[in-house]
Amino acid sequence: MDRVSSTMKQVSNPLPKTVSINKAINAQEVAVKEKHARTCILGTHHEKGAQTFWSVVNRLPLSGNAVLCWKFCHVFHKLLQDGHSNVLKDSMRYKNELSDMSRMWGHLSEGYGQLCSIYLKLLRTKMEFHTKNPRFPGNLQMSDRQLDEAGENDVNNFFQLTVEMFDYLECELNLFQTVFSSLDMSRSVSVTAAGQCRLAPLIQVILDCSHLYDYTVKLLFKLHSCLPADTLQGHRDRFLEQFQKLKDLFYRSSNLQYFKQLIQIPQLPENPPNFLRASALSEHISPVVVIPAEASSPDSEPITDLVEMDAASQSLFDNKFDDIFGSSVSCDPFNFNSQNGMSKDDKDRLIEQLYREITGLKEELENFKAESTRGAVQLRGRASELEAELAEQQHLKQQAQDESEFLRTELEELKKQREDTEKAQRSLTEVERRAQANEQRYSKLKEKYSELVQNHADLLRKNAEVTKQITVARQAQGDAEQEKKELEDSFQRVSEQAQRKSQEQAEVLETLKRELAASRQELQVLQGTLESSTQAGAEQNNRIASLEQERDRLSQAAEQHRDEMAALQAELQQLQETLSHKQESSRIELEMLQTQLRDKQENAEQVLQQRLAEEQLSLLQGTIHEAKRMVQDALAHMEDPAHVSCTGSADCLLAQTLAASECSERLQDAHSKYLADGAAVGSLLPCLALFAHLVSNTLLQGSATSHVAPVEPADRLLELCKQCGSEAVSYLSALQDPGTVASADCSLVTACLGQISAIGEELRPRGLDVQQEELGDLVDKEMAATAAAIETASARIEEMLSKARAGDTGVKLEVNERILGSCTGLMQAIHVLVLASKDLQREIVESGRGAASPKEFYAKNSRWTEGLISASKAVGWGATVMVDAADLVVQGKGTFEELMVCSREIAASTAQLVAASKVKADKDSANLCKLQQASRGVNQATASVVASTKAGKSQVEEKDSMDFSSMTLTQIKRQEMDSQVRVLELENQLQKERQKLGELRKKHYELAGVAEGWEEDGEWCQPCSSWAADPGKGEAGWRSPACHP
Repeated sequence: MDRVSSTMKQVSNPLPKTVSINKAINAQEVAVKEKHARTCILGTHHEKGAQTFWSVVNRLPLSGNAVLCWKFCHVFHKLLQDGHSNVLKDSMRYKNELSDMSRMWGHLSEGYGQLCSIYLKLLRTKMEFHTKNPRFPGNLQMSDRQLDEAGENDVNNFFQLTVEMFDYLECELNLFQTVFSSLDMSRSVSVTAAGQCRLAPLIQVILDCSHLYDYTVKLLFKLHSCLPADTLQGHRDRFLEQFQKLKDLFYRSSNLQYFKQLIQIPQLPENPPNFLRASALSEHISPVVVIPAEASSPDSEPITDLVEMDAASQSLFDNKFDDIFGSSVSCDPFNFNSQNGMSKDDKDRLIEQLYREITGLKEELENFKAESTRGAVQLRGRASELEAELAEQQHLKQQAQDESEFLRTELEELKKQREDTEKAQRSLTEVERRAQANEQRYSKLKEKYSELVQNHADLLRKNAEVTKQITVARQAQGDAEQEKKELEDSFQRVSEQAQRKSQEQAEVLETLKRELAASRQELQVLQGTLESSTQAGAEQNNRIASLEQERDRLSQAAEQHRDEMAALQAELQQLQETLSHKQESSRIELEMLQTQLRDKQENAEQVLQQRLAEEQLSLLQGTIHEAKRMVQDALAHMEDPAHVSCTGSADCLLAQTLAASECSERLQDAHSKYLADGAAVGSLLPCLALFAHLVSNTLLQGSATSHVAPVEPADRLLELCKQCGSEAVSYLSALQDPGTVASADCSLVTACLGQISAIGEELRPRGLDVQQEELGDLVDKEMAATAAAIETASARIEEMLSKARAGDTGVKLEVNERILGSCTGLMQAIHVLVLASKDLQREIVESGRGAASPKEFYAKNSRWTEGLISASKAVGWGATVMVDAADLVVQGKGTFEELMVCSREIAASTAQLVAASKVKADKDSANLCKLQQASRGVNQATASVVASTKAGKSQVEEKDSMDFSSMTLTQIKRQEMDSQVRVLELENQLQKERQKLGELRKKHYELAGVAEGWEEDGEWCQPCSSWAADPGKGEAGWRSPACHP
């Protein structure tokens, strides 16, 4: 027995889970091992909670080590996704500690500080989201049907759910971006241990983001089908921003090697969905994140199913059972009398205990089978959805094939045009090649001509040099002759001087002889010089003769060169003329080809422009056709009998009429632009669609408003709506006809809208003429009057109870005591409710008035104050009426039904007081909790009054039971006929009373609207039964989405 107990303790021992938690959450900068995280998840399923996890985590220094805190966030995120459903409940008590830790880590700007802060904010947001929306599991996997059930088919719930999903997805994207910005993408960080430590939690983030994106798209399509597009403009802007971020992050993640081994990340479409087109929902493809079966860390172990684990534990128990009691094939396995000396009672108890455990395991197995069956049904439903999507994709594929065929035909035509262009280009190239060859030939001739000119210039230079040498030689000969003449003259002068000296001076004969001898010597020298000069002159003459011969020869050569040059110039002139003729022909041919090419291009542009104009006209015709169909559908809905039950307010009609009038003016401007420029279709198309939408809404709203309006205004309003629809259809028909598009006029539609707006102004209710400075005093007076009326009613009930005890006996006394006692309990509950409402009202005034006085606060919030006044009046009046009804019932003059109606009416009045009080109250206020408890007490007391009244009625009817034993056949027949007559009379009266009740309620709604301003400031719209939040006014700014777009 001790061994069995020790075995059971070992199975439920938390020590292995503690070890796995410590191994998963450590200070080493490596990714969390999958096997340790899986053990933690299985541990939560085993113990059906997270007590062990938090007991271990509370001992870890999460505030002192950032890596430790980061890995804790990763493991906790896994537990919230895949752990037991009680993990969220067990973790809510630590939500404030997580917030404090997030603020603490937010002061660190380096390392893991900012990462831990943002991750902790994400976990807190996830916990709050699943707490507010318990239908969503931790892994966010839901079918479309479950998503619709989560919103309870209420547009306001879907509106709020979309905002919460936006906030949730924003936290996920912030963590995504922070992790990427903390990594150095210039290196392969995904293959390092530190990089994998930061990237590992993003797998959970990717799983959450894929589901949140899918649900957000589906919810936005659902909202656009119920609400106007302008109301959801903020939603679309926020979705577009998150779509771009998520698309970029998915793309960057898919390129990392670390994620390629662990997860298949989907790629979002190139463009975001168009929520303004309802058919775009069929084009939406839900992103599916695929985690391959082998995508686990190297040290991971195969995941054991919980049922298999239970079976393994059962096998362990069986083995321990055999070890304790023994097992033999030959003996009875249930005969324990002779084994181990144990008593029969202990064995029986142990067997029963084991049977109970086996039964429990079988029940768990059956539950698992049921869950598997539900999963199979969901998978079959998903398969049907995928088949429908496949059919849609095949249809789109067929359309794409048709478009590809059309494009292929156009491509062939373009190829033919390209071939023609290439032929023209080739002919142009040939002409250019010929022109280039002629240019080369001309260049060669030009070079040869330049060479001849150079040779001629050289010969001219040589001729000039020879002429210069001859001139120099002739000059030298002239100098020699002149020198000879001078010598002869000098000799003659000397001779004359000598003779003159010999004659004149005989005495100086010797001197003269010597001079003569010297002169003779000098003469001989001069004669030798003269002879040498004569020889040089002869040589110069010979040289001049040879130079003259050379000059003649060069002159002859130059003459020959001139002849050759003239011939070459003639040939060059001929070649130039030929080249100019060919260039002229090539130029003419090129101009012809360019003209042909220009004509083809102009023809192609004309064809394209004509096709573009046809497509624009077709698009305009289709848009106008759809707009006409929309207006005609609205006119048809006005005639539909099912539309008679729809009602609307005058304020809603005025808002729709104003929007339609503004749109008609914009449409008229766009029409004028289109008439001035036929290509300006882009500004006309959106105005047409919006015009048809707003006019249709105006027609339907006008028809709904006419159902609650007086007869004469209702008839005029309905007739104007029909006239407006007819004028709109006529205007659209004129736009659709090309012959009358210029004469189309939208002024008649605008005039009809103005008349509808005027009738809407007549139908608007008028408020009470109460001065705002009197509202504060009036609230206090009404609350005091209500309390006084309740106390008076309680005193009257006590007085009636005393009289009944003194004057009644038997069944009547019992019935009266029960009824008056329940009425007393109801009055006490209402008294408690009024006191709680006063306390809450005082708290609201103190917290909201600031430096202003209470009267100023009441005046500032006049609509809320009028609601309180009306609710207080209704409670006091209901209490007085119920006491009067109870008095009549006790006296035997009243009916039980009147008392039940009064009790229900006073319950409704107290509910109105509670609603008016909690509009501006803080949701965490203690006085609000007291008021809600008091409201529940009033409901219970009302139910007690109704129950006691019904019981008393049944007792009285049993006392007055009918006895037909003494009646004859004729009397019974007579009584039967009287009963039939009475039944017909009562049925007729019942029908009349129901009609009267309907009219009374309608009038009550009208008077209540005038008294409390239901149709002003967007607080409450009487014909509508739904609420919607106005982001600009907080809780006090609730409005109807159907009536106030």
